[in-house]
Amino acid sequence: MKTIQERIAQIEARLERIERFLPDMPAMEMPEPDTPDAEEELGAPPAAQTPPPRDILDPSFAAASHTLSVTQILGWTGATALVLAVAYLIRLALDAGWLTPGRQLGLAVLSGFSLIGAGLWLRKSDRQYASLLPAGGLVVLFLSIYGAHLYYHFIGVPLAAGAVILTCLAALWLGRLFESELYALFAVVGSYSAPFMMHTLAGSVTDLVIYFSAWSVLFCMYSIWIGHRRTYLLAAYLSLLGFHFLWKEMAPDEWEAAFAFQVIQFLIFLGGAIGFSVRHQRPMHKDEAIAHLPLLLIFYALQYSLLENHLPALAPWIALGTAAVLLLAYLFAKHVLNQPLQSGSMLVGAYVSLVLFHAGYMELVPDELTPWVALLLLPAMGLYFYARGKASPVTMPVKILMAVIFAINYQRVILNLDINEVPGHQLLALLFAVELYVAYVLSRKIPALESLSTPALYVGHIAMMSAAVQIFDDQLLISLSWGVVALACLWLAFKYRDKALGKSSLLIFATSAAKVMLYDLSSSTPLVRIGLLVVLGVTLYAGGWMYRKIELIEAK
Repeated sequence: MKTIQERIAQIEARLERIERFLPDMPAMEMPEPDTPDAEEELGAPPAAQTPPPRDILDPSFAAASHTLSVTQILGWTGATALVLAVAYLIRLALDAGWLTPGRQLGLAVLSGFSLIGAGLWLRKSDRQYASLLPAGGLVVLFLSIYGAHLYYHFIGVPLAAGAVILTCLAALWLGRLFESELYALFAVVGSYSAPFMMHTLAGSVTDLVIYFSAWSVLFCMYSIWIGHRRTYLLAAYLSLLGFHFLWKEMAPDEWEAAFAFQVIQFLIFLGGAIGFSVRHQRPMHKDEAIAHLPLLLIFYALQYSLLENHLPALAPWIALGTAAVLLLAYLFAKHVLNQPLQSGSMLVGAYVSLVLFHAGYMELVPDELTPWVALLLLPAMGLYFYARGKASPVTMPVKILMAVIFAINYQRVILNLDINEVPGHQLLALLFAVELYVAYVLSRKIPALESLSTPALYVGHIAMMSAAVQIFDDQLLISLSWGVVALACLWLAFKYRDKALGKSSLLIFATSAAKVMLYDLSSSTPLVRIGLLVVLGVTLYAGGWMYRKIELIEAK
């Protein structure tokens, strides 16, 4: 076997043979890496500005990042297996007659505390991984309490409720100790599920209001403390839905207590959301706003349903009051944070739009006044822009609200659907047309609204033709008025060099021709037919002549 010296000699000999085949090349002197200008000559930035990747400095980091999910899966699986082992051990001991029910529960409680103790003992080695064992221990303790109360009846309601409260508080303490939000979520589920497991926990609905509200305040404060919104979000969902179910089962006639509970919860969790943003100087993100929206919808549905059954006259006004409180809270947070709250504005805008549409528009506005409300929407928005500036943002939910209300009443007016009871219904179509024409002119001057100019123009033409039908009874006058409108559009287009306005007149010409050919000629006297054709022919020919002038101007 060759020695190390012999192998080195062979390597040097091979290098000498390789050098003979290489052409003579000038030797390059590489600057020393530790000289001040070495990095400049090599074109590399200073080491302080471009630190090596962490996986180069610490190769274990890259492996850990790839195996993190596997580690969590193994840890969760192990903790679950230990919980199941405790359950099966108790079941085996019970079937074999080794343990009495009391000893069985004692063993379960001891196992829960053992898992918690083992996690605390391993916390210094790996806090995140060790936190899985106390999580399993909390599950065992919750099951032991419910089993002792519901199945064996060893403990009464006061002792069981106290044990649940202590276990939940211990979960919050463990969550802070291990810096894991999982324990807080366990505490939320355990606290709000206790009344379902112990039906006599609350002797009355009022006691239930106090119990749920106390936990809601605690979880809001805890969420602000640890810096995660999920805790108070889960608490809010379970609180609203859980109380509603229990109230319906216990005493549905005590609606005053249920209404008070809903108001209290709304204020508690609204304060929690605002307090979280202010305390951490962190506005609500898009995903967080989406998670809050179903909560607001559930609150509105439950509260309005309750009020509609017991206080129908005040229900819309109370709903509008909640929207006002939410809007004021948003403005307060915006003022304190002194920065734009885009996600928050979308959330608040969605709720306020829902309340305005349902409680305001559908419930409070009389049916005979809804077309006039829709007619005033565009001027109101124009005044808002004028007062706040052209750049004043309007959230998408508010835009959708206005578009829906305007579209419903626009269709109702131009089709003359059940508007005979509306005051001044004969002029509504004409006013809608005038308003849309004004909107066309103004939107062309505002870059942000320019895309709406063409739709407003064509929709205005349709409203104007409908106004002529509703004002005049004679078909000849209707056709004549349509022709006048079309020619007026061409004249204005020619005067102001507005090709879009000129092209839009083709809609009126086409509709007028179709009306005369398909409807008027078949149902009119010969003399009226002649008049209709004359009117149609003159307007079409004059329109063609003016349209040609517009094209010539554009060509130049």
